[in-house]
Amino acid sequence: MTLYELDLDPAANAAGGEDTAVTLNYIEVIETVIASLQQDNSAMVNHTEGGGYLWKFKYGSVEVFVQLPGTSEEDILTVWSTVLKLPVNNEAGLLRRLMEMNWGNTFEARFAISEDQVVICARRTLAELSPGEISRNITIVATLADDNDEALQAEFNAA
Repeated sequence: MTLYELDLDPAANAAGGEDTAVTLNYIEVIETVIASLQQDNSAMVNHTEGGGYLWKFKYGSVEVFVQLPGTSEEDILTVWSTVLKLPVNNEAGLLRRLMEMNWGNTFEARFAISEDQVVICARRTLAELSPGEISRNITIVATLADDNDEALQAEFNAA
């Protein structure tokens, strides 16, 4: 994997024929959304060995990740941000709170546990995915993570 700073110049991405049009569209939409949300020129992109992309940017008090492994209709756009590291005091209370929040407060996103971290995430196949849905998923994850990380950390401090 190679890490690059995000180049937000659309002219730099203009290339080639029909086969690249769909690829460039997803990438350009994602980079446009990230450019509108990122703070302190924090956006970076990592090109993975299989031809995928992993973006990272700072939004408020959180880091947000956007992964695009490919551009076929079966590929999945994944957006996530860590809000709390585990273990914590009152883990049962935390899990109940997260389940309650998943029911009414997270829209298309959800809280989950990954590698001893509480994350908020959204996943969607690329089939029929619109630019508006891409923007909404990234924005929802970033906003919910930033709105909830400090409160959850204060209430459920590390064990």
